[in-house]
Amino acid sequence: MSVQPTAGIDEPEKVDHPSRSDGFVRGLAEAIGGPLGNHAVEVGHPRSSRSGVFWSAARIVLALTCLTLALHWVQKSPCQDGAWQNNIQYTRLCYTDVLALYYAEGLNEGKVPYQDHPVEYPVVTGYFMGALGLPVHALGESRPGLNQGMWFYNLNAVVLSALAVATVAMLLSLRRRRPWDAALFALSPALLVTATVNWDLLAIGLAAFGLYAWARRRPVAAGVLLGLAGAAKLFPLFILGPILVLAVRANRLRQALVATGAAVVTVVAVNLPVAIPYRESWMRFFDLNSERPIDWGTLWYIGRYLDGKWNTGNPGDQGPFQWLSNNVPTLNYLTYALFILACVGVALLAAFAPRRPRLAQLAFLVVAAFLIFSKVWSQQYTLWLLPLLVLARPRWGAFLAWQFAEICYFVAFYGELLGASGKQVFPEGVFVLAATLRWVTVVILCVLIVREVLRPELDPVRATYEDDPDGGVFNGAPDAPWFTRWRTGRRADHSDAAPPEPPSPGQPVPVP
Repeated sequence: MSVQPTAGIDEPEKVDHPSRSDGFVRGLAEAIGGPLGNHAVEVGHPRSSRSGVFWSAARIVLALTCLTLALHWVQKSPCQDGAWQNNIQYTRLCYTDVLALYYAEGLNEGKVPYQDHPVEYPVVTGYFMGALGLPVHALGESRPGLNQGMWFYNLNAVVLSALAVATVAMLLSLRRRRPWDAALFALSPALLVTATVNWDLLAIGLAAFGLYAWARRRPVAAGVLLGLAGAAKLFPLFILGPILVLAVRANRLRQALVATGAAVVTVVAVNLPVAIPYRESWMRFFDLNSERPIDWGTLWYIGRYLDGKWNTGNPGDQGPFQWLSNNVPTLNYLTYALFILACVGVALLAAFAPRRPRLAQLAFLVVAAFLIFSKVWSQQYTLWLLPLLVLARPRWGAFLAWQFAEICYFVAFYGELLGASGKQVFPEGVFVLAATLRWVTVVILCVLIVREVLRPELDPVRATYEDDPDGGVFNGAPDAPWFTRWRTGRRADHSDAAPPEPPSPGQPVPVP
């Protein structure tokens, strides 16, 4: 299939600068002389590269990403040797699953994931752990003095950091007219503190490649990449929902079904080699998630805390959230139901919006809804939303408010872990307040995106691009004729006849 040039990916002539377009950045720019002048040659503009300027906007953003990841490595360095004495992993805020699970999953003993030990993650993450962990173990056997855990963590840090840089490269490719948008990801405080807490950047990097393939109108490649990403962490598969919804409105269902089919085939193909011979180990991920109770920092955790405040102490007196905590199957059904209702709401939003929403807007809303109603919201899950927000709503003000809330939660979470270890740092209410702030800021981001869907003139991306630079086959496509008829309640006129001439001066205008 031939690939058509995609406006916004292949044509960077119209370059946005946040000191002009973003009110928050423009206000800060006043302190250093105001927005960029109309006749200045902007960093990142095609003329700047022709004039010999090395530091283009894209290179600056990539360099900032590397700087953030280097600072992250320094922040995690106190924990790299694995000698976690006196709760250093909590007091220095440097805990990482990557190092802890090297031992917990038996990789330090040469155990093959799923074959010799059940793994609590989807198979691509398990493959990734084994691909890096088993060579480190083999090297450690020949060199007894080697700190295997440190080597394993640092090897993972290098690969995951490369995936983070690749993610930024994809964001820059999707936003050649808005290169500074990717700086939101590059300078994210959440990336600074959670980049290698777990293996989420593996799924994020694959999903970013999948979105780029979709934007380049390659549905099979997009489906395969999103399928691989979804087999590493579940959330990238949620992006397929907005693709299908938008495909219905744009009359591009065939391409969406091809991408979805490719994703399903990919997920099945990578799971079967484990699911058939090692079914019990493969089921560990599903069993853990079905049995897992209310986790730290979720909506349900906040509610359970409030239940405790209102509890009289009488036998049997428990609030609704505490009751759900004691009845996990019901809690599961409720979280699933709320997420499905949220997805239905997103689909209705796509149907009733005055202009077809952009793919990134709906994708952010779906993934955010999953986190808002989930019973588990780990500290690194904020990374799931980062690239989607860059594409959906690149505004610095609300972004920084959200990142402030995430950092507050990050610090409070480690205080909570110390409290659970017997060293009380602050009252429980402080952690609940931080969790509430994080929850509220994500909800506010969703409200702002919904507002821009309903009022497209407020969308900053549409101020630079004609339609949807991430949409692929949706970009520039008109609504389906049947959809237009349904929306207007009348048969749309799709004839090629020229529009009627406007009345001449003095001629009465006919009244319908």
